[in-house]
Amino acid sequence: MTRNNNPGIANAVKKALLSLTAVAAAMAGPAMAKDVVIHAGTLIDGIATAPKSKVSIVIKDQRIVSVQNGFVTPAGAEVIDLSSATVLPGFIESHDHISSSGDRRPLNRFTQSEGDAVISGTLNARREVELGFTTVRDLGSGPLTAPALIRAIESGKIVGPRLWTALEPLGPTGGHSDRANGLRPDLVFEGREASIVDSAEQARVKVREHRRRGATVIKIMPSGGVGSIGDDPHHMTMTDEEMKTVIETAHELGLKVAAHAHGKKAIDHAILAGVDSIEHGTYADAESYKLMKQHGTFLVPTLLVADAIYQTAIKTPDLLPPTVAEKAIAVTPTMIGNAGRAYKAGVKIAFGTDQGATSNRNKAEEFALLVKAGLTPMDAIFTATRNAAELVGSPEDIGSVQAGRYADIVAVQGDPLNDITVLQKVEFVMKGGEVIKRDGKMQR
Repeated sequence: MTRNNNPGIANAVKKALLSLTAVAAAMAGPAMAKDVVIHAGTLIDGIATAPKSKVSIVIKDQRIVSVQNGFVTPAGAEVIDLSSATVLPGFIESHDHISSSGDRRPLNRFTQSEGDAVISGTLNARREVELGFTTVRDLGSGPLTAPALIRAIESGKIVGPRLWTALEPLGPTGGHSDRANGLRPDLVFEGREASIVDSAEQARVKVREHRRRGATVIKIMPSGGVGSIGDDPHHMTMTDEEMKTVIETAHELGLKVAAHAHGKKAIDHAILAGVDSIEHGTYADAESYKLMKQHGTFLVPTLLVADAIYQTAIKTPDLLPPTVAEKAIAVTPTMIGNAGRAYKAGVKIAFGTDQGATSNRNKAEEFALLVKAGLTPMDAIFTATRNAAELVGSPEDIGSVQAGRYADIVAVQGDPLNDITVLQKVEFVMKGGEVIKRDGKMQR
């Protein structure tokens, strides 16, 4: 190749390239910037204990720039008029099953595959956002579904929430997470071992494997459960050493740990082991609440799933696996009472339904169940905003309407502090500055 040493040509080429670069930058700047202002008639910001009237939420690209008193309109900004609505932070669901169809019939475990889970997960992801849940913590799914959903949502291929996932819950042989529990011993479930922890060493390896495969939170099962066959919710099924090893390993890797626990012993021992949240917490007592407060442990009461299984157990018990109906009838009333007692004791409560969004119940019914349990409407809202943001571990990004946070915003007609059920009818949803639902209709 012949090298061109003509300085005139070289300078001309250099100038042309600089000119093109400048034009490209000028074109890219305005295209990337998006200035929006929301005029909110009433704002419940997820921070203050009282709502604010007539405020402007100024948004640039994905984040909130400022929240100003009165209705202001920065030059060139798009105005979204929610002056007749109540505006809130996008809701956070702390205990979800993103790939669940909501169908608990026993035969499903023999007929449903990971492919079915992906379909359910895609439908659930869209429905979560449609209901106003812009962040979801998935506490139990298969090995492939949730990580694939996270990638698809982040790339814009599908509509869905900000998603944390635990992949498979961890528990002992014969425990709540054992897919073979209560079934014929000669049946083989491929992948079952991913959930099984029978020693501290196994616990350490499983947490590391989960992290490698895409888990962003870890879930353990230190007690029996309600929806599983044959095990007893009162029994503590993991050892202290196993729980401590899971929690220490997860925390070293920057992952929080949620513990499914019904019985008091499992609850108290999980708290002392350093778990971040107790899921369900049915048989907790005053001593348990004291431990939760001392250690900063959250309670996620999951009242909706309790009510849903209870209604099925009463009306159509044959749709549930063996032993599940009688356990649901015994456990559910205690779960609701426990939520109220924990709240009165000063335990931090986070919102969680233990349901996928496409079940036959609107998951925002959890707000009303929390109020029924004794929470004030504002504190019920806090469970799905600032409290849940703290539990998930991202309060600097989500859970409140204030400068610097993602523009995750929902709006309803009516006053949820007067009638909490209006939160079951979200009319407007914005996630990261993008309007996904407007006037009750999904935009894509």
